[in-house]
Amino acid sequence: MTVAAVIERDGRYLLVEEHTPEGLRLNNPAGHLDPGESPADGVAREALEETAHRFTPTALVGVYLSRFQRGDEDITYLRLAFCGALGEAEPGRALDHGIVRTLWMTPQEIRDSAARHRSPLVLRCLEDHLAGRRFPLDLVYTDPSVLRP
Repeated sequence: MTVAAVIERDGRYLLVEEHTPEGLRLNNPAGHLDPGESPADGVAREALEETAHRFTPTALVGVYLSRFQRGDEDITYLRLAFCGALGEAEPGRALDHGIVRTLWMTPQEIRDSAARHRSPLVLRCLEDHLAGRRFPLDLVYTDPSVLRP
């Protein structure tokens, strides 16, 4: 399972440019859950690691399923995308390994760069956010057994 942050400010969206086996790609701040964390905690951590900004999820934008194939790899991803409030940058905090930079892009710039997206879900999450899709955070229930060591 992956989590992604859909972060909008003043009509622009925060994306990351990252190294992948396919070259430099654009993505939402996103990643896999760590053991012992809820999806909301995971997206806050991933956003901080990849953008050096604190992020507080306030709503679920959507639940997405996609398939990725590379050579013998055939992986199906389940992505939970959250929107929320972006806090200030943490001074001196380095971006996560593989992240080259962060970019603020307009919706049209994101649409125009679709060939450089890490996944087709980058654009789908943007379009769903623009359409006003918002679901309460408690739609995703995390059983306490997940949070125990």
